[in-house]
Amino acid sequence: MKNFNWTIFLLLIALLASGVFFIFSASSTKIGDSIQTESFYLKQIFWIIISIFVLFIIIKIPYPIIDFMVLPLYILTIILLVIVLFMPEINGSKRWIFLGIMNFQPSELGKISIILLIAKLISTPLISDWQIIKKSFLVLIVPTLLILREPDLGTTLTLLMSVFTILAVSDLPLFYLILLISPLFSIITSFSVVAFIIYIGTLIFVLFRANLSKVIIGFTVVINSFFFFITPVIWNNLKVYQQNRILSFLNPMRNPFGSGYQVIQSKIAIGSGGFAGKGFLLGTQKNLNFLPEHHTDFIFSVIGEEFGFLGCLFLLTLFFLFFKTMIKEISALKRKEWRYTSVGIFAYLTFQLFINIGMNIGVMPTTGIPLPFISYGGSSLLINVIGIGLILKFINEKSVFN
Repeated sequence: MKNFNWTIFLLLIALLASGVFFIFSASSTKIGDSIQTESFYLKQIFWIIISIFVLFIIIKIPYPIIDFMVLPLYILTIILLVIVLFMPEINGSKRWIFLGIMNFQPSELGKISIILLIAKLISTPLISDWQIIKKSFLVLIVPTLLILREPDLGTTLTLLMSVFTILAVSDLPLFYLILLISPLFSIITSFSVVAFIIYIGTLIFVLFRANLSKVIIGFTVVINSFFFFITPVIWNNLKVYQQNRILSFLNPMRNPFGSGYQVIQSKIAIGSGGFAGKGFLLGTQKNLNFLPEHHTDFIFSVIGEEFGFLGCLFLLTLFFLFFKTMIKEISALKRKEWRYTSVGIFAYLTFQLFINIGMNIGVMPTTGIPLPFISYGGSSLLINVIGIGLILKFINEKSVFN
């Protein structure tokens, strides 16, 4: 433990403590002198204790044991993702396995198991560019399809972003990354034939300038054309609430009492907080229950309403220091498998932070992604802390194994 990074750990504790405080505030209703508080903050404390205990177990376990568990953990994730499809539906999706006193979300476990396995497979010596892409795709495809089946678009996007970030720091040439991300622009331009033609023409020009073979360029055009034609089909097969979330993101006033309600109320809450906020437990949007999911996905709105710009700045400063310290230590890791795993974990945490705050202020669609370490949720908290535990373990042992 002589190399243990206490700065990252103490910043983690500060974030977890802030989360408990904000959950208490979000789950308390004050009307006049009467205050009613639900027990969400107590459950969060329970999960924090378990998570910190698991974190130190991970740090103490010899790394060969963790390495041996990577594939069984991935297989377990697949099994749980199949089982969850037979669970009762909640709010239009099947995401939780009910374990009596607690509920577990297998897609959260998928974040860690997929990252660990991909990092392990693509860090082997003398691996070719094509093998890196193929192995990453094969590991990702099955759990991603199962998570989409739940459906859970937010976790799917998080996984895709994590894997893409791992590939971005791997030995893959830049043009491969362009090829991997190009279908996203085909999806965006699928609303207009003219826009797609302009995009595909630009892409062909860029690939020709990169001196790629005609086979690769032709393959890229075929893949992008496939996404262009399949996007309307996927759109028509989305759940109605998923379509409404996207449309309401583009125009919340389209359905102000339906799919646009959450975003509108969230923006009202944050805007009404002003510079210093309305005060602890005094958020009117929360107390009058105008703001839904205020202890989970929209907890940032409560922070903005009750603690204002200063409260939001305090929380974002904690996150900034936490991630800044983490990325500095990750960049010093020389063992590829550890660096790839750490980058993947860092990517999904920062992506969740960006998307959650973005949907709270109305610049991102509502996807059900929680605010890391702050939103109420046992499965999410446990997996996030396990991820930090792995990073701390790699930092702690880098002088021995680098």
